Amino acid sequence: MRTISGREINIKANQSKRTFTIRVKGAKYRTYPMNTDEFTSCENNTANDWQQFLNNTCDYYKVK
Repeated sequence: MRTISGREINIKANQSKRTFTIRVKGAKYRTYPMNTDEFTSCENNTANDWQQFLNNTCDYYKVK
């Protein structure tokens, strides 16, 4: 999916761990485990929502 600015963001959900893997420009990030309601809500996020998430929270870490 693409943001309004054209940045490509790929998201993969892990249902059992309730985490998301976010790939942006060769970098890979993973969210910390979420509660069920938060995870369900994030499943509907757009590329711009994920960009906001990366810019405005610390609820993820970089995966090597």
